[in-house]
Amino acid sequence: MSILKTTVLNKINSPEDVKKLSIDEMNILAGDIRKGILNRVNLIGGHLGPGLGVTEATIALHYVFNSPKDKFVFDVSHQCYPHKMLTGRKEGFTSPIEHPEISGYFNYEESAHDTFMIGHTSTSVSLATGLAKARDLNNEKYNVIALIGDGSLSGGEAFEGFNNASVLGSNFIIIVNDNEMSIAENQGGLYRNLKELRESSGTCENNWFKAFGFDYLYVEKGNDIQTLIETFQKVKDINHPIVVHIHTLKGKGFDPAVENKEWGHWSMPGLLEEKSIQTEMPECYETLTNNYILEKVKKDSRVIAVNAATPGVFGWNKEFRDALGENYTDVGIAEQHACAYISGLAKNGAKPIWAVHSSFIQRTYDQLSQDLALNNSPATILVYWGGINSADATHLGLFDIPLISNIPNIVYLAPTCKEEYMKMLDWSVEQNKYPVAIRVPYVEFRKSGMEDNTDYSLLNKSKIVEKGSNVAIFALGDFFSLGIEVKEELKSQLGINATIINPIFISGIDKELLKNLKRDHDIVITLENGILNGGYGEKIASFYGNSDMKVLNYGANKEFNDRVMMDELLTRYRLKKELIVEDVKKEL
Repeated sequence: MSILKTTVLNKINSPEDVKKLSIDEMNILAGDIRKGILNRVNLIGGHLGPGLGVTEATIALHYVFNSPKDKFVFDVSHQCYPHKMLTGRKEGFTSPIEHPEISGYFNYEESAHDTFMIGHTSTSVSLATGLAKARDLNNEKYNVIALIGDGSLSGGEAFEGFNNASVLGSNFIIIVNDNEMSIAENQGGLYRNLKELRESSGTCENNWFKAFGFDYLYVEKGNDIQTLIETFQKVKDINHPIVVHIHTLKGKGFDPAVENKEWGHWSMPGLLEEKSIQTEMPECYETLTNNYILEKVKKDSRVIAVNAATPGVFGWNKEFRDALGENYTDVGIAEQHACAYISGLAKNGAKPIWAVHSSFIQRTYDQLSQDLALNNSPATILVYWGGINSADATHLGLFDIPLISNIPNIVYLAPTCKEEYMKMLDWSVEQNKYPVAIRVPYVEFRKSGMEDNTDYSLLNKSKIVEKGSNVAIFALGDFFSLGIEVKEELKSQLGINATIINPIFISGIDKELLKNLKRDHDIVITLENGILNGGYGEKIASFYGNSDMKVLNYGANKEFNDRVMMDELLTRYRLKKELIVEDVKKEL
């Protein structure tokens, strides 16, 4: 796609330039912005439908309000692309490959027009409420505007934010962008009321927002710039909290994203070449899981799949969801509720399997501890995408190991291959003694070619895969292949025949094995695909703390990385076979 050269967008370097445009020019600008979104997503991937749908609203916001004095907070950041193009960062969309510094999320380090770094959902109202309260304490005057999508309303923090914001008694504007979609279809009773509001043009007796105590306006033409400008002018400088409910079209301007809104939410590069073509997934952990669940449900009606509004992450497409019927629940963007929900299911005899992104399970610590583990409910949690990656700082999968593995009663398992994963999954679903989490491998899809006969009811028993001496390598989960590489490198360079161990359990250590290693080993190496602090390796180091055993822990540092290339991260963390062997040489 050609770089935009002769359009209105080329004249826009700040929101001040938007204020100089006529309505006709702003409509042309909307088309330019959509071209920029498509260009970026086609070249480097990213969110598509949300920004396309909120383009006119973003132009109107910048026309009426005065950012950065007036504060904008965009929930989850999926819809921030038009905002970035209007606030001096259009090059990240007209020529994204040449401008990798422009992220796909709200990011205060990029611009004063972004008040926070945001990548998790349902947060904008709470964050903006804090901004407004601080403004009032400082006796300042400006507008605080939170934009939140209808899908994000299902998250518990959104409810909490609305409850607090409604009693501010000062300027506070919430734009509810209602495009009738979350990532997939919206789920829950709230959306019946949104439908009532849309069908009655905001006049129906039941009004969720008014029930909280908000003033309320409804805008049916949520993709009409003139209407939006007139509405925003009415609420600018208002002296009390108000909700402006706008009805928009997700994916507007790109037909494939309108026709299939779930597919059009996010796309890999090559969008314009592939459009709506979807290829069948090869065998992987997602397909194995899905086929297992479908077959299990046929035999046992107590099995139920649970998801918190991100079905595409796990390949849970509409066909899969429809096939499960009542044996599938999408709780909406509500991971905390999902955790308590599966505890209730398990406590009453059901067999729940909850699939969750590593980055999103961070939202559930208290529920994991209190609602699930303290009650020892035998539910199954599948943690996907856990590991060191090059994602934005908001979507790192580094923290699930210390978060989950240090909660009593939870058994956290780390399969190294297909065969182990399937055996662990079936054992977890059928046992009734523990809550079990399984860290679905992230680095590679590996097959051992051998049947797994492990008895996982014997907790915290690691497996010696190859017995050696001098050096022992604990290679956790999908870093098992790295452990094999290190073993081979030690043999090649130093003549050491190292012991290679599959830990299996993240939540506990094999004390008997660790004690026995003291007899003929001097160095223990631990490899884990996550943060070191509070992780698996530190459990090993703590065990050997008062002995002569030298322990070398390898994993990620405690830091937020933002789109750092994998090779740089692996070098920084010395997670390469030659660097690890170099460290062993120094110790010897």
